[in-house]
Amino acid sequence: MPFHRWLRVDLRGLRAFVVAFIGLGSVAVAQDWPQILGPNRNGIYTGPGIVSSFPRTGPPQIWIRDVGAGFSGPAVAGDRLILFHRVNNRETVEAMDALTGKTAWTFAYATAYRDDFGFDEGPRAVPVIAGGRVFTHGADGWLHGIDFETGKMLWSVDTRRVFDAPKGYFGVASSPVVDANRVLVNVGGKTGGIVAFDAGTGKTLWTATSDEPSYSAPIVADINRQHTAVFFTRTGLVALDPSNGKVLYQHRWRARMAASVNAAMPIVLNDQIFLSSSYGTGAVLLKVANNTVTPVWSGDESMSNHYSTSVLKDGYLYGFDGRQEFGQALRCVELATGKVMWNVDGFGAGSLLIAGDTLVVTRESGELALAPASPKAFRFSARAQLLKGVVRAYPALANGRYYVRNERQLAAFDLNRR
Repeated sequence: MPFHRWLRVDLRGLRAFVVAFIGLGSVAVAQDWPQILGPNRNGIYTGPGIVSSFPRTGPPQIWIRDVGAGFSGPAVAGDRLILFHRVNNRETVEAMDALTGKTAWTFAYATAYRDDFGFDEGPRAVPVIAGGRVFTHGADGWLHGIDFETGKMLWSVDTRRVFDAPKGYFGVASSPVVDANRVLVNVGGKTGGIVAFDAGTGKTLWTATSDEPSYSAPIVADINRQHTAVFFTRTGLVALDPSNGKVLYQHRWRARMAASVNAAMPIVLNDQIFLSSSYGTGAVLLKVANNTVTPVWSGDESMSNHYSTSVLKDGYLYGFDGRQEFGQALRCVELATGKVMWNVDGFGAGSLLIAGDTLVVTRESGELALAPASPKAFRFSARAQLLKGVVRAYPALANGRYYVRNERQLAAFDLNRR
């Protein structure tokens, strides 16, 4: 082949390689939000950079649509969003185009759940997308495995009936966690407090404890080189071997009053576990060694999470302190000591995520606020009313797009930095 023809072919190949490399790079920095608090269940977003501020009118709205009842936030994988909500008297799993909000498929089943306190009667637990499947845990205890592409039901288990679980104050609200081929669930039944199900069939693999249920979602982490499932039940910390359900260690952490719940998720950093609850309980930092736990510090003066989980960054916790109905404070706390670095009284309830060096705060009033994630002080860098309250569901932040719902609407906003 003449040199000039070889050179043209080689350059074409080089250009193709560069395009492919750039494409791979863009995939690498993209980030789905396939479960509660993101890919690692820690509230940290590491996808394409987001804006540091936006006008008072808020970031650009991509779409908005009506949805059913529920406190369950969305989950996002690729170009598909999954919402678990109640439409009339049917708990509905709905797949939508993440860019348009248009329905791709729905799966629904009848529900008779009624809230004893007059709250929203839709599902509470965020769905989980894993291994080509969607897993949902309904307000009345129905656990489902669903095909992600088609919406076809793969299996279902009535966990309250099978494991003799109570209704609870506000129904079932713990989102499952998937580990390998196992779906781990805080069922809270007398014959199965924590239960592992086969992800493909729904078959029970093991049961452990008879702890009552909480509203806290479990996590899976490697602690001291030991693969560990970490649950915060109504009783307190339960750490297990996810392969067989063997309880490794426990630590009681719950309010003295009966009318109380644990709702915030446990946070793991190396060999330490942080737990926080409300109702006069407060927080505790536990150090794990040789399958025993030792409190590093504890008390009700640092961070008492009611329903919203704090997010940890660079050794500092950012979260909501106090009872939701009494008006919460937004707070930064040093994890190692429990020292309060700053506090904003009267901030109100909500939830937060961290993207880079930015706090992404979703207030229960429907306001989105951005602020620097700094232990030195709190200051708004942007804030705008996006939806009418009440917003209690966790939002999703996937590929620079922010998805948030209130009691009747779900909306998508563009936070991508350009």
